[in-house]
Amino acid sequence: MDKLLFGISGLPLGEEGMKFTYSTGIDYLKKIGLHAMELPFVRSVNVTDKNRNKIIESKNKNDFYLSAHGSYFINLNAEEEDKIDKSLERIIKGAEALDSVGGSSLVFHPGFYLKKSKEETLEKIMHNLKRLPKTDVFYRLETTGKATQFGDLKELVTICKEVDTCKLCIDFSHIHARGIGALKEYKDFAEILEYIGENLGRKALDDMHIHLSGIHYTNKGERNHLPFLESDFNYKDCLKAFVDYNIKGCIICESPILEKDSLLLKSYYESL
Repeated sequence: MDKLLFGISGLPLGEEGMKFTYSTGIDYLKKIGLHAMELPFVRSVNVTDKNRNKIIESKNKNDFYLSAHGSYFINLNAEEEDKIDKSLERIIKGAEALDSVGGSSLVFHPGFYLKKSKEETLEKIMHNLKRLPKTDVFYRLETTGKATQFGDLKELVTICKEVDTCKLCIDFSHIHARGIGALKEYKDFAEILEYIGENLGRKALDDMHIHLSGIHYTNKGERNHLPFLESDFNYKDCLKAFVDYNIKGCIICESPILEKDSLLLKSYYESL
């Protein structure tokens, strides 16, 4: 992409009484100045023969960017082989559905440490990710919000170096919560972008997929998403770093007030 797009996770909230499908949601988001949507495949893949053509039509008409969040029920570090096979099936099913409507990034959390060491978990998850087929959809590995979950920045960068079908989804709010309020000022965001650039090259900064929201956390990490203005997440310094590093790609807002906070981000970013 040649710029940074702003969008939301799932259907827009709209004004009171408004109801949306994916196709009408895309129309609405474009009308208010947003350009991306992440389809929620978290419990089921909800692109079907009934809605597929309308999604494609609306996407093409509005020159819209589509991604999807894959199933919550994925663990590529499971002890049982059948659970790993089912996890791979869920990822493939999500990628196929996203590809069928012209989307390009399937986001998911690849697994959990369980009783294994961090090193063992990394090796097993990387091995299983290599089993996924190459498609036009990239598998976007998302940074996680608790230290007990596999998926810190270094682990995911290591995988992306080795598995060419995988790319990053940087959830800065998760990183903030995982570090119990770690991202306090501009340099904290800049260091993340520096690390990505040093390890994955400029091409990674030109093709970022980002999740942002306010976030509530405890000493155990992430609890739940919040509106930006009700959180200590420093979105202004975050966006300033994005401008200075000239990153490109897509920002998906996961705030409870969705498009309102996405427009807040977009407005501040464009003012810099």
